[in-house]
Amino acid sequence: MLQKFQKYILKNFPFLNEKKLLLATSGGIDSMVMVDLFKKLNFNIAIAHCNFQLRGLESFDDQNFVQDFADTNKIESFITHFDTEAFSKDFKLSTQVAARELRYNWFYELIETKNYDYILTAHHADDNLETFLINIVRGTGLDGLTGIPTQNDKIIRPLLLFSRQEIESYAKTNNIEWREDSSNASDKYLRNKIRHNLVPVLKELNPDFISSFQKTQNYLQESQTMAEDASIMVYQQVAKEIEEEVHFDLNQLIKLPNYKSYLYHWLNEFGFSAWNDIYNLVESQSGKTVYSDEFRLLKNRNFLILSPINTVDKNEEYFIDKNQKDVKIPINLSFCKLDDISIELNTTIFVDEEKLYFPLVLRHWKEGDIFQPFGMGGKSKKVSKIFKDEKLSLIEKENTWLLCSNNQIVWIVGIRQDERFKIENTTKNILKIQLE
Repeated sequence: MLQKFQKYILKNFPFLNEKKLLLATSGGIDSMVMVDLFKKLNFNIAIAHCNFQLRGLESFDDQNFVQDFADTNKIESFITHFDTEAFSKDFKLSTQVAARELRYNWFYELIETKNYDYILTAHHADDNLETFLINIVRGTGLDGLTGIPTQNDKIIRPLLLFSRQEIESYAKTNNIEWREDSSNASDKYLRNKIRHNLVPVLKELNPDFISSFQKTQNYLQESQTMAEDASIMVYQQVAKEIEEEVHFDLNQLIKLPNYKSYLYHWLNEFGFSAWNDIYNLVESQSGKTVYSDEFRLLKNRNFLILSPINTVDKNEEYFIDKNQKDVKIPINLSFCKLDDISIELNTTIFVDEEKLYFPLVLRHWKEGDIFQPFGMGGKSKKVSKIFKDEKLSLIEKENTWLLCSNNQIVWIVGIRQDERFKIENTTKNILKIQLE
């Protein structure tokens, strides 16, 4: 196994030479074999051990075992312990997810503070198979069938080529000591149920099942790569990125025979789960929205608009004093006095300064806001109707500001000026307000 391991590292991870490697070491057979292999190949290694305090004294026995091993072999070690159950309750996570969050956050902290280059974990081929089966049981797409990646950023898994049987054989042949985790014998967790009850049956049906599975997974990975390449090409035709938003052209999207698959591929990373609702957006009326925790997908006429959820306080207000020449927050506005006016775009208005009451206020639109659009002879109109006439999307409405004087709207910024503040023949002081 040592020679096979060395060839595998040279072929797939040649950059590990001369690097500082942090080996995640639980004290179990997998991690102790990994440490032994890297130690015999003279890599620059250190050991990192997490005590999750989930198994009473047994957890501390594991910690002491790893610490003694590191001291005896003169390997630098880092040991920490977590109150995993408290963390799990505080953040409403399962125990396993909580442990994973705590573990990897600490690993990355060590990389930053101790100047290590990579984190190495001892996941092996059987772990990969179990993860594959877990994902099938829970339901998954192609991503869930392609297995545990050999490398993910700074995390490398150098034992994925090897089966549990190979690791156990190597440990016994080389007299490697390890700690047995008593929780591995329990069927409390889904992974253990699959390991104890399903995998043995598969191996009985095909003694070389792990090897066959690895070949199948390689084919799946190749298919995934092909799908990703196609997805990128189609995305460039269908999607347009505008600042923090992505606009998907429905006229182009519905021409695709498998547009639902593309939507899933593009949106999955944004935390969406209500896929039927998303697919129904394509044919729903304008204004319908589907949310994830941090993003939303809005149907706006012939587009689906992906954007971060707006976290702006609808009640926030910004005050503008008299003689103030500019505003930088929340938007860029400039103010200057003129003797005459010129024709400008919607980004500029001219008002009678003497009709204004200071300080002016910049705020968001509220339900029931009334406005007298310039040029309509003083007739009132709801701001919501102006938005509808302008065909603004929900996102555009939320990002629109109102400039107000004494609770009266002077300007729907960038859209329409109010009649009440217009320039007249008797106007003495003309104030130009411009959206930069």
